[in-house]
Amino acid sequence: MARAEPDLRARGDAVEAAALRFLEANGLRLLARNASARGGELDLVMADGATVVFVEVRYRADAAFGGGAASVDARKRRKLVRAAQVWLLRHPRHANAPCRFDVMAASGDPATPAFDWLRDAFRADDC
Repeated sequence: MARAEPDLRARGDAVEAAALRFLEANGLRLLARNASARGGELDLVMADGATVVFVEVRYRADAAFGGGAASVDARKRRKLVRAAQVWLLRHPRHANAPCRFDVMAASGDPATPAFDWLRDAFRADDC
């Protein structure tokens, strides 16, 4: 099992890098990557104009059973909201900016995944 973990991490890194390129090609700007906060990690923190976008990247080899988007359940959403709150406290420059939570559901080849970009996938007050 120890062998699988580096492979999973490398696959995750490749998918996250592809998601970053995709989002930048669509006009977003990177603010932070893999930002750790107590209780969670933010895969990508991006700026879409004046809006701070917290992006959760989820990969599944295929989109069956809801794909990566379905794995962002209520518990995961709460963790992301808490991590975003901590990130905003640590970055007061962005504390009053409008925010949203996006999910990048990826499937297929990790080197060139297909993306389903769910903008404004959930709201902090829904959690």
